[in-house]
Amino acid sequence: MKPVLLTATVLMTALSISCQAADFNDDVTFLRKHTDVLVLSDAKGSAHLALAPAWQGRVMTSTAGDGSGRSFGWINRELIASGKAQPHINAFGGEDRLWLGPEGGQFSIYFAPGAPFDFEHWFVPAVLDTLPFKVVSQTRNRAEFQARFNLVNHSGTEFQVVLKRAVRLLDKDAAMRPLGLSSSNSLTLVAYESNNTLINAGTQSWKKETGLLSLWILGMFNPSPSATIVIPFNPGPESELGPRVTSDYFGAVPPERLKVENDVIFFRGDGQYRSKIGAGPKRSRGKLGSYDAEHHVLTLVQFTQPSDASSYVNSLWKLQDNPYGGDALNSYNDGPTAPGAKPMGPFFELESSSPAAALAPGESLEHVHRTIHVSGSEDELDAVAREVLGVPLSYIKHAFRLD
Repeated sequence: MKPVLLTATVLMTALSISCQAADFNDDVTFLRKHTDVLVLSDAKGSAHLALAPAWQGRVMTSTAGDGSGRSFGWINRELIASGKAQPHINAFGGEDRLWLGPEGGQFSIYFAPGAPFDFEHWFVPAVLDTLPFKVVSQTRNRAEFQARFNLVNHSGTEFQVVLKRAVRLLDKDAAMRPLGLSSSNSLTLVAYESNNTLINAGTQSWKKETGLLSLWILGMFNPSPSATIVIPFNPGPESELGPRVTSDYFGAVPPERLKVENDVIFFRGDGQYRSKIGAGPKRSRGKLGSYDAEHHVLTLVQFTQPSDASSYVNSLWKLQDNPYGGDALNSYNDGPTAPGAKPMGPFFELESSSPAAALAPGESLEHVHRTIHVSGSEDELDAVAREVLGVPLSYIKHAFRLD
């Protein structure tokens, strides 16, 4: 489907939805009317996470300012309150949710064997959409989940799978140290990581010739006219490193929405134009982020990316010549799928993937995805942006002349 510009009616709807800012307590109260919620907290009781076991143990939202603080995750209140299951996907929201790849291609697990690659035939597997994960354990700042299930890909290969997932709230030092930063008492932040493990629970090895799976983490966040996504990447010739950006998932992205420089990508996160981009493993630096200039919130995502891994599943919706030439990271900006249609959210996403998992029976693959929301003065946030993303805050703000 081609992305489209918003009509006036849809624009007003999108802005109305995106402006429904809620605090953390309000979101948790709403969620508990419809599903069980686990709340994790730090030792000081200021940073919190809300997790939904019924939705694969996803992190629905987080806050750094105790229960009355800003809620960072996007939550689809309309869908959740309706209580009605949707046929293709139930986009409940959540800023760290677990999927498996690939989405498209001959080894897709979202298209039945022989099905054409169009939205009518695209379905998220129930175990990644509506079926619950078992709660294995919970402490004040950590929760573990597990699920066992079978999947069949587009080529007819069957997988017997165990997924394990542990979500842990991090203190400030543990969050900042891996980013090369010292903790600052004046910065307010909430940080957490999900440790996700994929296990071959069958009796047959998973092979490239018949299809492989990968761990895929997607974070859904509230859009804003001032939200800009930032992806630092490794510079160099395309003949050696591949394209600087993959941007044709839903058609070409207009230049006023995507800016690619020598070693950094800027992408709009306003929820007004459906588009998606990605970077391959030779380009990816294992991190990306976003800055909401209106609310002075810098969001950072860091993930494990093995230096010797080159095979990543390809999720493009077509039969592929190179099914293992996919992206290590992605970002999605929501918007209408057709003129006059409502967007799915709106929201934007920051995503990471593991390498393709060629696992023998009993073997496992692990992928860690860390999310940090930092608030503070622009001077302090500028230092963080320079260190982690490689660009000053002023440059991010002006990438699309937002001021």
